[in-house]
Amino acid sequence: MHASRILRFMGTLIFFLGISMILPLMVALWYKEASTRSIIYSILLACAAGVVLYYAAKRDEEKSLSHRDGVAIVTFGWVAAGLVSALPFMLSGAIPDFTDAYFESISGFTTTGASILANIEAVPRSLLMWRSLIQWLGGMGIIVLSIAILPFLGVGGMQLYKAEVPSPVVDKLKPRISDTAKVLWKVYILLTLMQIFLLIAGGMPLYDAVCHAFCTMPTGGFSTKNASLAHYNSPYFDTVVIVFMLLASINFSLHYKFIKRNTGIFHRDPECRFFLVLVAFFILTVTINLYLTIYPSIGKAFRYAAFQVVSIISTTGFATADFDRWPGFSQIVLVLCMFLGGMAGSTAGGIKTMRIILLGKQAYLEIFRIIHPHAVTSLKLGGKPVPQEVMSGIWGFTLLYLFIFVVSALIISALGLDAISAFTAVAACVFNVGPGLGAVGPTQNFLAVPFLGKWVLIFCMLVGRLEIYTVLVLMMPEFWRK
Repeated sequence: MHASRILRFMGTLIFFLGISMILPLMVALWYKEASTRSIIYSILLACAAGVVLYYAAKRDEEKSLSHRDGVAIVTFGWVAAGLVSALPFMLSGAIPDFTDAYFESISGFTTTGASILANIEAVPRSLLMWRSLIQWLGGMGIIVLSIAILPFLGVGGMQLYKAEVPSPVVDKLKPRISDTAKVLWKVYILLTLMQIFLLIAGGMPLYDAVCHAFCTMPTGGFSTKNASLAHYNSPYFDTVVIVFMLLASINFSLHYKFIKRNTGIFHRDPECRFFLVLVAFFILTVTINLYLTIYPSIGKAFRYAAFQVVSIISTTGFATADFDRWPGFSQIVLVLCMFLGGMAGSTAGGIKTMRIILLGKQAYLEIFRIIHPHAVTSLKLGGKPVPQEVMSGIWGFTLLYLFIFVVSALIISALGLDAISAFTAVAACVFNVGPGLGAVGPTQNFLAVPFLGKWVLIFCMLVGRLEIYTVLVLMMPEFWRK
């Protein structure tokens, strides 16, 4: 592992985050907010720290990154990003406690959307813009962004890309990884601009439209309103956000291929078909349950069911209803949606539907082999054989996910939270959803979680966003041996 290259990259990343604070600074100047000075100080501190790290590290003639370098850069990069993004919150006094500020910033960068803010609308607009921007940056990945726009670093990007996007299959759209990252970011920016335009067309103020679009495309879920999207009580806004939450939870390489006039790509992709059918099924079942128990109108039941199912399965976390008061059946469906998540290659969290499909196929194949022990069979997806190492990785990933989930839930419950609150708080963080049930429900927040509990949930958010292996490998003694 090459410490000098890691430090130089970290310095570049921190400097870039400092520069990105110019947008909230412009908002602070426009609204003449008292947070202006604290944002300026944050910019200066971040840029200075970035420059010092970059030039203090010894230059290394070796250009290629090893796998260990990539893993270390990604994990340490996310930890450092949380520290830098917490500066405006702390220096302004909006979130004076370090643990709370770091929790909020990590929740932003991991696109979790779990908040400790009790009164969001009392926070300066500039800080809410920063809160939304860090979700937008974290959505496609600040590491992917860096290798897309900072090729002058002269290091290979594939190791970073694999560590940042550890999906079952890495889809390279271009021969060079930096070109792939640029393509993904162009699609990401295009969809964000489209959503901003549609929200403004429906009457949402520019500031709110930008913030909510910044939190929809990364499937983040932070809002500028205490009541989230329920504040507007608008079927039009609900529809627009539903569409873009779905788009964000679909593999972005499919969007690129669709833009390139491959119009049938969504239908031909087996994971996309499975995901959309699953979403439709959950919406239908929750709609029927709500119509029979709460809402007298089938239209209203469908509206709220559709929004919350898409919001949770995409791991966005926006709310238009207090689903903590919904019937138990609907709540169980939403918790199941937390576990499943969106497609591989999307900004959504969760286990990912590709892994669910492959696990299901593997289970069916084992049963088939019992019935036909001499048959020659192989696991396929979309007509293509799936390598055994991919399946081994999926099994290990799933077991580690469940192990971390169970241990974390036990710790949180031991700290005083009731079973439902502890269970869903961990699920909301490790699957990067945001709101849970009970004390951490859609109308509540995570402020009351004890000190140790917040750090456990911070760990859950990081392993959930980086999909476990990237973080846990740093804890293995073998990783640090030459």
